[in-house]
Amino acid sequence: MADKRQLVLDAFNNKPTERVPVGFWFHYTKDELKSAYDLPEMREQNLAGHKKFYEGFKPDFVKLMSDGYFFEPKTAAFLRSAKSAKDLYGLQPIATDDPWLKDQVSLVKELTSAFGKEVVTLYNIFAPATAFKWSVEGGDKKLAALIKEDKDAVIYALGVIAQNTQILAKAVIKEGGADGIYLSVQSIQDASVGPDTYAEVVSPAEISILTAANSVGGVNVLHVCGYEGAKNNLSIFKNYPAKAINFASVVEGISLKNGKEIFKGKAVIGGFANIKDGVLYSGTKEEVQAETKRLLAEAGKTGIILGADCTIPRDIDFERLEWVREAAK
Repeated sequence: MADKRQLVLDAFNNKPTERVPVGFWFHYTKDELKSAYDLPEMREQNLAGHKKFYEGFKPDFVKLMSDGYFFEPKTAAFLRSAKSAKDLYGLQPIATDDPWLKDQVSLVKELTSAFGKEVVTLYNIFAPATAFKWSVEGGDKKLAALIKEDKDAVIYALGVIAQNTQILAKAVIKEGGADGIYLSVQSIQDASVGPDTYAEVVSPAEISILTAANSVGGVNVLHVCGYEGAKNNLSIFKNYPAKAINFASVVEGISLKNGKEIFKGKAVIGGFANIKDGVLYSGTKEEVQAETKRLLAEAGKTGIILGADCTIPRDIDFERLEWVREAAK
């Protein structure tokens, strides 16, 4: 049997594989939105959770979670303090040796040292617009209002955040030993920010991060996030330079087969709902395996990796994930 690293890399490259790979992930801390600089214990919780999951499930590949380090603290504080769009011009990049960068590289290195030789590892990174909207009161509505007020100021701010994130993306690959990044993007959840505005204001920063990760040999996944039912216009992201795409097929109501067509034949990841009402969490073994077989019958087995819309519940039994892998063989 081929090793798991080659299995996943072949699937990413749309090559025939002896079985369809399976990938699931979840958060390992009690509240992933908190900061490890406020709660230092989050780092050890994150490390221990990864290792427990790896030993308990032996996953085909591992998405390395950035719990505790989602958003750079000084940047987030600046964004919260901005009173108007023009204030955003005061945002400056962080130093290349900033603790937020160094601490994540060391986190990734510890995890890849533990199991990176056996499986592909991808480090979770949030796109600049996501970091922006989750850092300010009002979220998507606030970001949409700032774009309307002065889109050039927002483009500037997203560009600064992207500079920081490009450094991070390259460092976790070159120094941390990750195979690539898993970049999480999401349409602005406000009707005023349509596809054309998104392409002009938001996309350049996102594409720049993938380009940076590609430049150091990263095998990178784009995640179009449907968190809490958020809807996305998938066509916005169809030309992003990622190796594979994980999109919320259940939330979007778009099959893996159709998603593969939208993304011009690239490998796709997903298929299962990530909520507790979904079959993966609550179905019987027979139901989970029947859904696995249905997904593959519809989508085929080339360039397909079975997974979920997003992170799955923390308390899911690993045996349920094995049911999927068993049925996919």
